[in-house]
Amino acid sequence: MNLRQINLEYVAVQDRLILRISYGNGEEVLLWLTRRCVKLLWPNLLGLAQTVPDIAMQSHPEAKSALLGMRHEAALAKSDFSKPYEGVAQGAALERPLGAEPILVARMQTRRNPDGKFLLSLLPREGQGVNVALDEALLHSICGLLRNIVAKTDWDLKLDWPYAATAAAAAEVPRSLN
Repeated sequence: MNLRQINLEYVAVQDRLILRISYGNGEEVLLWLTRRCVKLLWPNLLGLAQTVPDIAMQSHPEAKSALLGMRHEAALAKSDFSKPYEGVAQGAALERPLGAEPILVARMQTRRNPDGKFLLSLLPREGQGVNVALDEALLHSICGLLRNIVAKTDWDLKLDWPYAATAAAAAEVPRSLN
């Protein structure tokens, strides 16, 4: 199935994020992400981003962080976050093969496929979940969406990129010129 659009919103009454994923075939999957789920998912997403071969081969941690940061910023610059989510397909409501109600994500798995794509599995405690194949740009876009929406919650959860911490630490180091 071809991924068409992803939407992520905070639902204060539920104190959860609702993730909507629509596919080109007119289907949509709804998933609830809790604070605990996001807290566990974030390091896995960062880990995937760091497995890109030219990032992973960097031996110096600062070089790895800087390259990761550049790739993240470049991917976000190419993403179109302005287009509203379309919950309908050519005038008809999207079909929901996993049910009309969102699935509460209880288990997550991340890995790389042999073809180099990332695979994100979001699964309930029991039953069927969803597997989303991501390229590097889409992975960074999802990370950007998560960071933006979590900043608007009252979860007291900070989703930082490693390069931001490295840049801040470098800025605090006293420098002298002789």
